[in-house]
Amino acid sequence: MALTTLQTACPLDCPDGCSLTVGVENGRLLSVDATPIGEAANALTAGFICQKVKHHAERVHGSDRILTPLVRTGPKGSATFRQASWDEALALAADRIKASIAVNGPGSVLPYLYNSSTGVLGANSLGSRFGAELGLPVLAHTICAATMGAAKRAVFGGLISADPLDIEHANYIVVWGANPTVSNTHLPPLINKAVREGGAKLVVIDPRRTGIAARAHRHLALRPGTDVVLAAAVARHLQGHELLKSDFISAHSIGIDAFLEACSPWTLDRAAEVTGLAAVDIANFAEEWAAAKPAMLRIGWGMERTLNGGSGITTALALPVLMGHFGLRGSGILHSTSSGNAVDTSALSNAQSLLAGSSAAARRTVSQNDLGEVLRPEAGTDRIDVLLVQGANPALMNLDQTTVLAGLAREDLFMVVHEQVMTDTCLYADVVLPATTHFEAPDLVDSYGSFVVQPFPAVIDRVGESRTNAEFFAALGNYFELDLDADFSNMMAGVKTPRPLGETRSLGTSVQMVDTFPTHLDGKFHLLPPVYVAAPVSAEFPLTLLSPANNKTINSMFGEHHLEAPLVHLNTADAAARGIVDGQQVSVFNDLAALQLTAHVGDDVRPGVVVVAKGFWSRSFGRTDGLGLNALIAR
Repeated sequence: MALTTLQTACPLDCPDGCSLTVGVENGRLLSVDATPIGEAANALTAGFICQKVKHHAERVHGSDRILTPLVRTGPKGSATFRQASWDEALALAADRIKASIAVNGPGSVLPYLYNSSTGVLGANSLGSRFGAELGLPVLAHTICAATMGAAKRAVFGGLISADPLDIEHANYIVVWGANPTVSNTHLPPLINKAVREGGAKLVVIDPRRTGIAARAHRHLALRPGTDVVLAAAVARHLQGHELLKSDFISAHSIGIDAFLEACSPWTLDRAAEVTGLAAVDIANFAEEWAAAKPAMLRIGWGMERTLNGGSGITTALALPVLMGHFGLRGSGILHSTSSGNAVDTSALSNAQSLLAGSSAAARRTVSQNDLGEVLRPEAGTDRIDVLLVQGANPALMNLDQTTVLAGLAREDLFMVVHEQVMTDTCLYADVVLPATTHFEAPDLVDSYGSFVVQPFPAVIDRVGESRTNAEFFAALGNYFELDLDADFSNMMAGVKTPRPLGETRSLGTSVQMVDTFPTHLDGKFHLLPPVYVAAPVSAEFPLTLLSPANNKTINSMFGEHHLEAPLVHLNTADAAARGIVDGQQVSVFNDLAALQLTAHVGDDVRPGVVVVAKGFWSRSFGRTDGLGLNALIAR
């Protein structure tokens, strides 16, 4: 059969949601590339895609791909399995779920569902319905974006994001706590255009000199966790120099007096001492930002992962309000566009009727952060004895990894993993079930970095015996006499989108305070007083570890292809103080664990900070105990 070219889209956990063109031959995926400009449903794609997705066929048809159901035959963690049928594997799972509920109640069975790199239907399909029908616990997604989401809602409710395609109209661009160079790759060209053609100034706030920071007019490499101090000092400076937009503040916000009172202690000198920045740089930043029109803030998820993350975000979000940076195209705050896409899947999960049921009302909530704790043998009535994992890799990506792995290794824990490839988590499973990739089943892409919802078809044959997320839970539901419909056309009938599929919002129609407003009942921004808590100072462990995204993986996805451990980046001064030279093997350690890594010495991170990229599998570290970077991250 000749090579066929087909169009699809990318639903992976990235803001961009690219339109893709793939080459298929004899039902196999041969190539993945961007849909050409002019043909793409998502204009943000701009004719290019990241290298991660460009090599996606290596995962779809690679040696790590799970082709059949597997049942464990050896010790947990040993990767010793035998092939099984779907019927046998599901029967084993159903029997253990029923037995656990009978003895310890439904709270002992946790559906660990994340699915951030699947389509709308896959992420919101039947897993939640299955759990609600049986009264199983709800997993709270607390590892990523929970703090950011709560902070944004507190300040402006559901204010729809500015349109990233409008950033070229900005005269001043602030990228705060984000590294679009590796995790939002279609934004930097838009920023570059604004700088090159429009003369915009670019400011990047990040402890690291990232690719985007290296091109900035001003790089504020502050100490991690001190974003709230920087923002408070900027606010105080604006007030002291009569740069507040008082008319805008009084008309469109509440809480200004308490906010400014809480900012008043943060003089430039005191803020400089805490943040590690120069006082003059803070002052110049504040004055430049206030004077620029239009100005846009691109806020990222980086600052949420610190002790003062929530207050840092709410205070940073308040600054454009204080300066009145709304109402013009190219102004406002660029954040997740999800609220503007607003795909309604409530009919799909039948959430209304389930929430009214008595079992739903009694369901417990389990935080992702607490997985290790609820897996402890001594957890008592809170203990989880059956774990259903879908769209996640908790053995690798959860904090307090040592405790999590000890829990996963419990012989009395029964774990089912529905997955595409043999991840670190699969190694501890009792039953592993093959999952489809987004090339093998139809769904929708709901981008959180552009205003478009795209349909994508199945472009290749099913690999092995893989099934979709919905098909897995529909089949498992049969053992509990649950009628869960996994038919794509029926599921699509229960989905409502804000505009026809593949159509974007018209450019210039997401100007904040013109087309979209804060969704609080009073219609105003809510300014919250900043709160700073100094991080404990440790003479034994004086360095701060950051674990950002990288250009090789999406979270831990594609980690199977990268066998070399990540580098540990540290500043020249910190290296010299420890007698470390570039390329040397060093121990990266705290009181939780130690990793042996290769040092990269330079000035790409500020003093006092070390950086190790997230997402690398335990095999990359050459260990036999399964530990990786998150062994160093406390609960």
